[in-house]
Amino acid sequence: MSVSENKPSPHTNTQERVLSGMRPTGALHLGHYHGALKNWVRLQSELNCFYFVADWHALTTHYENRAVIEKNVYEMVIDWLAAGLDPNQCTLFLQSRIPEHAELFTLLAMGTPLGWLERVPTYKDQQEKLKDKDLSTYGFLGYPLLQAADILIYRAKHVPVGEDQASHVELTREAARRFNHLYGREADFAERVAVSLEKMGKDAAKRFEKSRKKFQETGDTASLEGALGFVAAHSELSASEKERLQGYFKGTGKSILVEPQALLTEASRLPGLDGAKMSKSYNNAIAMREDKASIEIKIKRMPTDPARVKRTDAGDPERCPVWQFHKVYSDVATQEWVSTGCRSAGIGCLDCKQPIIEAVLREQQPMLERAQPFVDNPKWVRDIVDAGTDKARQVARETMRDVREAIGLAY
Repeated sequence: MSVSENKPSPHTNTQERVLSGMRPTGALHLGHYHGALKNWVRLQSELNCFYFVADWHALTTHYENRAVIEKNVYEMVIDWLAAGLDPNQCTLFLQSRIPEHAELFTLLAMGTPLGWLERVPTYKDQQEKLKDKDLSTYGFLGYPLLQAADILIYRAKHVPVGEDQASHVELTREAARRFNHLYGREADFAERVAVSLEKMGKDAAKRFEKSRKKFQETGDTASLEGALGFVAAHSELSASEKERLQGYFKGTGKSILVEPQALLTEASRLPGLDGAKMSKSYNNAIAMREDKASIEIKIKRMPTDPARVKRTDAGDPERCPVWQFHKVYSDVATQEWVSTGCRSAGIGCLDCKQPIIEAVLREQQPMLERAQPFVDNPKWVRDIVDAGTDKARQVARETMRDVREAIGLAY
């Protein structure tokens, strides 16, 4: 397989673009798969998905150990491909190869209040969790704004996140809103609006102005929705003209940066081997491409209900981490067998764990099969990333052209 064999993505509607990324800090585990990648795979066939390797973000906590990042960049992409991401259906790229991310981050930083960054919930949470690292850095404080730049530069409409990351999307929306407020009204904004209204024709322009007046006087959402649909239907207007008219209608200006929506995803129900959140840092994870023998050993050594000291002791599944795995992997009949057997001491803990071992290995098998060609041919992985990065940079350059023009840096 070579990247030249890849077909263009069937998704071209920028208004339905999805943007998400991951930091390359180690092998991806089953928590990543159930918590994010399964959803990414589903979305790639529905929307225009851009997924990036957030290697600059990895430096916020691993700036002293660059080898960790370099080693894991392409291994993580193989994990993505193993999960089912298809470069024919989505765009995979490398953040650090697109300097426009850093340029937009710098420009946004000029007008972003410091308090916005300090109040992001994960800022203090991460400092507490990673006390062994010196995180009193500008990079760590500013990483939510770099995330905002990552999203805004692609004018993404959707950002798949869990509830714990929703505050980052809200910060992104605030950054876009502030930027559009500061720079959205061009010097000749009124003249350009007049030209666009003239293109629509007298009757259509009168109807538009009447709806605008009603919306601005009463806040009537029906008027807003009707006018936006009305403008969108006028094929003689360019996309830029339609954006300008929308801004004029709402009393803001041209929308240069798109405010994204959080696409909330269901939190992963798969915990770590000890019942806590699955994490490499907690040493309780199963890697997506871990070898069979290691998986068997890890699951057999999982802690169980402390009440089951002896084989004949009855237990309570709800107090056992293995039961949480059964909720993810087992069918109703197997769950009933486990629940009854545990409470009556009819089965032992190793009996309970065997279906989980089989289910995990069964889930893993297609991942290993998808990954192997890329493991054998690492150049294929680099070709995929190179092609995706070229495509993503074209979009980033278009956004930055508009941003520079709006700020007054297009000289």
